Amino acid sequence: MKPGKVGKYIRRKIKEEGALLFALIDPDKQPMEKGAKVAEIAYECGVDLILVGGSIGAQGIILDKTTKMIRDKVDIPIVLFPGNIGTITPYADAIEFMFLINSSDVYWLSTAQIQSAPVIKKIGLEVIPCAYIILEPGQAAGWVSHANLIPRDRPDLAAATALAGEYMGAHMIIMDSGSGAPEPVTPEFIATVKKNISIPLVYGGGCRKPEQVKALVEAGADAIQIGTAFEIEKDEEKARELIKSMVKAVKEGGNNKKENENNNKEIEKPLIKLPRFFRFQFRKRKWEF
Repeated sequence: MKPGKVGKYIRRKIKEEGALLFALIDPDKQPMEKGAKVAEIAYECGVDLILVGGSIGAQGIILDKTTKMIRDKVDIPIVLFPGNIGTITPYADAIEFMFLINSSDVYWLSTAQIQSAPVIKKIGLEVIPCAYIILEPGQAAGWVSHANLIPRDRPDLAAATALAGEYMGAHMIIMDSGSGAPEPVTPEFIATVKKNISIPLVYGGGCRKPEQVKALVEAGADAIQIGTAFEIEKDEEKARELIKSMVKAVKEGGNNKKENENNNKEIEKPLIKLPRFFRFQFRKRKWEF
C-alpha cells in the first residue's frame, strides 16, 4: 500500500526537519469550540499535525462538530487517532488505522479493523497503517484495550514488538505510555527501538517539558504527540508559550538528529573502493530478474 497525501507529508517533513510535533485533541475533554481553540493556537505556534481522538467518548456528534470546527481553524493535516470504531468522521484528512499489537484481546488486533474498514472506504479517508504499542503505565488506553503493557525497563521487548509491527506492514510505529502518564520513557528506550526499525517512530505520553521532547527526538523519535500538556483551562497565553517551546525543542532535536545521522553515514563509508575484480560475484537464482 502506497502512502497517501498525508503519509507523504509526514515522511517529507521528517526528512527535511528531522522530527515533527503532533497536537492531540480529545473531543471528550476538549469538545467543539474548546478543542478548536487549542488546535488553532497549536497551528499558529508551528505544530505540524493535529490528531483528534481519545480512549473514550471521542465519537458521534461531539467528534464531528469538534473536527469540523478544527478544520475551519487550521491549514495542516487533521488525522484521527481512534480509540474505537466510533472514532471516525468525514471531516478529517486521514486516519491512523491501528492494530494494537500488544493487546491480549483479538478485538483490538483485527476485529475493530474489520468492522471499521468498510466505513472508512465509503467516506474516503486516507489510511495510514500503524502498529500501536502501549507501554507502562498505560493509563486509560491500556485499561480499555487489555494491553499486555511493555515494562519501561525492557526496551528490547518494545524493539521486538515494533519490528514485528513493521514486518506486518505498518507504515508507522506509535508507542504510547498513556494520556496523563507521569513521565515519558528514557531516551535510551527510544534509541533501542529506533535502531531496530526503518519506519517512522512516534512517541506519546508524559511529555510536559521541552527538554524531555528534545532528548527523545535526539535519541531517534521521528514525532512526538502531546495531548494533556496542551489542554487549555484559563491561561491561554501560558499554553501558547508552552506549545511554542515544545515546537522549538522538537525542531532543535530534529536538526541535531539529522546531523548525527549524517555524521554516522560519513563514518560508515568505506575508505577504499575495491576494484571490480576483487568483489564477490554471486550467481543469480532462477527467480531473480
